[in-house]
Amino acid sequence: MIDLALLRSDPERVRDSQRMRGDSIEVVDQVLAADARRRAALTDFEQARAEQRSLGREVAQAKGDHKEALLACTKDLAQRVKSLQADADAADAEARELLMSIGNLAEPGVPAGGADDFAVLRQQGTPRDFAAEGVPVRDHLELGEGLKAIDMERGAKVSGARFYFLTGVGAQLELAILNAAMGVATAQGFSPMITPTLVRPDTMRGTGFLGKHSDEVYYLEKDDLYLTGTSEVALAGYHTDEILDLSDGPLRYAGWSACYRREAGSAGRDTRGIIRVHQFHKVEMFSYTRPEDAADEHDRFLAIQESMLQALELPYRVIDTAAGDLGTSAARKYDCEAWLPSQQRWMELTSTSNCTTFQARRLAIRERGEDGTRAVATVNGTIGTTRWIVALLENHQQADGSVYVPPMLRPYLGGAELLTPVA
Repeated sequence: MIDLALLRSDPERVRDSQRMRGDSIEVVDQVLAADARRRAALTDFEQARAEQRSLGREVAQAKGDHKEALLACTKDLAQRVKSLQADADAADAEARELLMSIGNLAEPGVPAGGADDFAVLRQQGTPRDFAAEGVPVRDHLELGEGLKAIDMERGAKVSGARFYFLTGVGAQLELAILNAAMGVATAQGFSPMITPTLVRPDTMRGTGFLGKHSDEVYYLEKDDLYLTGTSEVALAGYHTDEILDLSDGPLRYAGWSACYRREAGSAGRDTRGIIRVHQFHKVEMFSYTRPEDAADEHDRFLAIQESMLQALELPYRVIDTAAGDLGTSAARKYDCEAWLPSQQRWMELTSTSNCTTFQARRLAIRERGEDGTRAVATVNGTIGTTRWIVALLENHQQADGSVYVPPMLRPYLGGAELLTPVA
């Protein structure tokens, strides 16, 4: 959550961020009002408690009828103290609930607006001119079926729509991408992690994935557990209620996990193939860092992502996501989008978000400094996922339906330079 002290001192900054996100600005005044009620109730409570303590001392020394009168006053005062405590607790709970509904403050320079209002920062590589090459463009599913790599029909038979099997070289290709991603991450100093994919409500809420995005999440009511849509959730919760030592630099983790998303509200979008599915695998980079270093860490994550995409020889562009398209926890998000030849459009492959101190405040993750403890910052970013198969197949397809394998992936595919259709 955002810093309550900042909201008190500079509410207009919070209102500006809410406007940029397209979210309610009235909630800012609602938080301030609830916070004022909490502080007033707390002041009254403390005064009543002081009066109660003073009266207690008088009772101890009083005698006879005077003592009986004081005891009656003590009883009435105890009820008042209890009532004032309840008022303060209720106002505190209301203020906290309202504060939790406010998204992270968008960083300066983030474009205002919605999903279509992003800013293109740069483009790397040039999409192939398949027509000039005389290569008929097949989409990833046609290519995958030709390679006996993707089986959507049996995925739907077993689990329903938007599920699939990766078979043969398809399974090998996913493992190649994820192992290469983990290799890049560990070479960059990230500690590899295999993370839980079921988490408690406080962890899911703490990372900002409930609230207005809760319809995207699978919930197991009987167990009171959530299936995670990214290992970011488990990695953010890893150090909950801890004081970290960041004197030697950020703590960096790379989490490998299955991921689950309901894709609510995406009816009719990318229903063919494995672009938008309910289950996939992903390697996610995650960092705990000092707040003043978070922007540089964010740039570092983006550079690592770009190096991976360049090694896979994929044309891509980098966009600065608009405020209205940011997740609740993100103060800034960069996406790397690969070219999708079959649809003649850009498709998101990676994202990296600077969450500043937003998640750490909710999860009570701090570092100790000269002036006591303070919230740390968190940064996350994808470095490999199932969707990359789509971009690899389509951008590296050949006229005969075979697919070129970039050198980075060959060691994981038995040295193969080409994936060839299965008769």
